[in-house]
Amino acid sequence: MSDVSAQSADAASGAPPRPNVMVAVLALAGIVVSLMQTLVIPIVPELPAYLDAPASDTAWAVTATLLAAAVATPVVGRLGDMAGKRRMLLASVVLLVAGSVICALSESLIPMIVGRAVQGLSAAVVPLGISIMRDELPADRLAGATALMSASLGVGGALGLPAAALIADHFDWHVLFWTSAALGAVALLLILLLVPESKVRTGGRFDLVGGAGLAAGLICLLLAISKGADWGWTGGTTLGLFAAAVVVLLAWGRWELRTGQPLVDLRTTARRQVLFTNLASVAVGFAMFAMSLVLPQLLQMPEATGYGLGRSMLAAGLVMAPSGLVMMAFAPVSAALSRSKGPKTTLMTGALIVAAGYGLNIVLMSEVWHLVLVSCVIGAGIGFTYGSMPALIMGAVPAGETAAANSLNTLMRSIGTSVASAIAGVILAQMTTDLGGHPLPSESGFKTVLAIGAGAALLAFAVAAFIPGRRPAAPAATPAPEGTPADAASSAG
Repeated sequence: MSDVSAQSADAASGAPPRPNVMVAVLALAGIVVSLMQTLVIPIVPELPAYLDAPASDTAWAVTATLLAAAVATPVVGRLGDMAGKRRMLLASVVLLVAGSVICALSESLIPMIVGRAVQGLSAAVVPLGISIMRDELPADRLAGATALMSASLGVGGALGLPAAALIADHFDWHVLFWTSAALGAVALLLILLLVPESKVRTGGRFDLVGGAGLAAGLICLLLAISKGADWGWTGGTTLGLFAAAVVVLLAWGRWELRTGQPLVDLRTTARRQVLFTNLASVAVGFAMFAMSLVLPQLLQMPEATGYGLGRSMLAAGLVMAPSGLVMMAFAPVSAALSRSKGPKTTLMTGALIVAAGYGLNIVLMSEVWHLVLVSCVIGAGIGFTYGSMPALIMGAVPAGETAAANSLNTLMRSIGTSVASAIAGVILAQMTTDLGGHPLPSESGFKTVLAIGAGAALLAFAVAAFIPGRRPAAPAATPAPEGTPADAASSAG
């Protein structure tokens, strides 16, 4: 029998999985989901013509994915702990395929927005994959596997941009989404055949009130952040949404503390190790986005500005692509450092590398190779930080809350990225230079955003310093009978 056939039989019978095969499949699923998030970037400027709609409306093709992902990630993570992580992983990939098909068949705005929102509902794939690894892998394999799974987010994003630009340049734009659907179908089949269902489940009743409250609060918050520049930061709609987010999230927090089976266990989340890891994650998410925003724009800015490099979208994507490969290459290095010194040290090391990368970028931004070097340095730092955060979270939460806790950590990074997008957008809109009557972001504007990115990385370093010292790595969980509470892992804080 072939390796694939044997692994498929193992998955069906509940036998222990072959670690390498399972990790490869889960990492592939993570890459496919992150590809989906960058797939639309090359065609954003053309969407008004493709969909016969104004640019202010077609921007919802990006915003809808952001909002859906923010809502789905903690909810699906909790459902994974309760009803089965593999089951929710499969449901997430099915939603990715369905959303991709809807977009591929779209000729107008509304179906495109619906399809992009459905795609966004698949965002919990990475935290679910990490949680399956905790349940199924031997303890000595867990650090490397989770680092690789975390790196898949960056790998997919970095490789997706040039691939999407290449497809958009040579084929009808619908092919982008058919490609996403095909990749999702491959990932779905491999998960069905090769990934076992974890026996670690909490059972219980889903917190519908908590889910609705968190969804409402996040939508208000992220909508205000993402659309504030368009609506005006001091406009009634923006301020009203921020106020609504504060009120709703405070009420949600009170409910979560009082209900017996909360969507998010805030008492666990308040543990020192979890709390400061999540706060560091916000800063890391902020720092990561600065590279994704500044480097492609510098590469595509006209050479007449004196600092732009005048390259195409495809060339910009190819410059960014090595950073994804560096993230993957440094995953085992990150895991080795976590095993020897602890994941706290890995997180702090990664934050310093990211800050150094931004500092390097401020003085090296006039040649293509400068930006390749900078993106690789920052990519290495992100690989360290992304690999360490799941280890810190899983070392401090009960096994039955792994998916929910990892999902919340992923959400924190997304919030940091959204805030970075808003702040960078304001800076680049205010600090401009004139080229033929057209205002463009100035060199000083780009350097300001890079400096803020470095500051965010240093803030992540400082916050990580408050995480408790090294604890023994959390062992792979002993499967608990379905429908019973899982045993708690060692806690911290």
